[in-house]
Parts: sequence; C-alpha cells; structure tokens
Amino acid sequence: MIGYWILLLITAFISYCCGSISTLSIASVFVFHRDLHRIGKKRMFVSNFRRLYGYKGFAKLILVELLRDFIPVLLGGLLLSIKGHADIGRAFAGFCLVLGRLFPVFNYFRGSHASVCMAVTMFCSNTSLGIVTGLLVLALTWLTRYLSLGAIAGALGAILVTFLVVDGNLLRMLLILTAAIVLVKNLPALRRISRNTEMRMSLEEDISYKFDEKF
Repeated sequence: MIGYWILLLITAFISYCCGSISTLSIASVFVFHRDLHRIGKKRMFVSNFRRLYGYKGFAKLILVELLRDFIPVLLGGLLLSIKGHADIGRAFAGFCLVLGRLFPVFNYFRGSHASVCMAVTMFCSNTSLGIVTGLLVLALTWLTRYLSLGAIAGALGAILVTFLVVDGNLLRMLLILTAAIVLVKNLPALRRISRNTEMRMSLEEDISYKFDEKF
C-alpha cells in the first residue's frame, strides 16, 4: 500500500510540474533558441510570431505542447502499471497535469484554458473519448475564435461521453473531475465574452508593430 502511494506522489509531482512549465519556455530553449516571451503578449504575440516564424512555427509550438502533455500522462500509466493500474495512472497523471496548467506554480498560479492537456488526458484514457473532446475543442475554437469556449465545449462533451463509454468508478471519477475543473475555470470567460473583453484568437497580421519600437 505504501508503494502505491509513493507511485501516486511521484506521478503527481512530475505531472503537475510539467503542466506548470510554459510551452513557450520549453520551445524557447529547445526549438527556437530565442525567448518567445519577449516578442509580445496576446494578440501582439500571435501577430509577431506569425510574422517571424509563419505557420510552421505554430505547428512546432503545437508539437511541443503535445509532447509536454503526452509524456507525463504516459509516464503515469507506466509507473502505476507496476501495481496493475495503468489506466488509473494515466488518468491521475492527466488530472495533475491539468491542475498544473490551470494553476502553474511557476506563474503565480495563473494559468490558461488547459484544453489541450484535457484532450490528451481523455485520449490516453479512452481513444473515442479523446477524439470527441479534441474535435469539440477544435470546432468551437475555430467557429468562435475563443479558446475558452473551445475548452468549455470540450469539457462538457468529455463529461457526457465519459458517462457513456468509460468503465470503472475510479477511472470515470478522475476523468469527470479533470473535465469539471477545466469547465469551472473557464466559465468566467462567458461573462467576458458578453462584455466583449475576452481575447479572440486571430492569425491575421497586425501591422501595428510598424509603429512600435523594435522588440
């Protein structure tokens, strides 16, 4: 029993820390060899990044995000497989990963929407569940240009599909809890959207940088 708890603690620590590390920080060191945080924030970041690295750069960022999320989830499954509970290990690791993404210790507990790591967690636990979650996130994000709405739609879909396709009370509870915290964290965005203060995702070029100082 003690060994089981030790494995859970190791899984929680690794997964939470991985979730807390910014994708931009990882990509800055290992891929772009430049501090991406310095090229702007929010809309300015998207515009400047597109101008500097193009759509291939965005593809690399997505790949870094996926690797950052898949590795701890698969590692959690590997560790708990020692006790014959690989599925619980993956779900628990995903839950801790999402916590790190939503409340990162390295950024004063101010995180993001966590939609990608939620979809990765669902996919590693049940392929059908992961596909539905990922498609809902992508569809709502693309249609509305709001990342938060994509996260809300993906979380609601994940909760519903989990009830339908996932067996095992503990596994089902972990997956529903993972989706639920993403849902609750993103609900305040609905008020910001109604007030037109929520940032919308856009890949259109912003030429305002021409009037700014060089970054």
